[in-house]
Amino acid sequence: MPYVNIRITKDGATAEQKARVISGVTELLRDVLGKNPQTTVVIIDEVETDNWGIGGETVTQRRREGK
Repeated sequence: MPYVNIRITKDGATAEQKARVISGVTELLRDVLGKNPQTTVVIIDEVETDNWGIGGETVTQRRREGK
């Protein structure tokens, strides 16, 4: 049973987009690895940009600075 955990920043992914990601990842595992879609688990965690850091800065700061 494959388990896929995807983390994205919480800033605008729509329910439709997330559903497409879940569907696409499930299909990819079926097509490439032969995994059963009925037993494939995909979870999307959304993280506030204040809680996600890159290069010593939060994503909030980086976006404010246009990085």
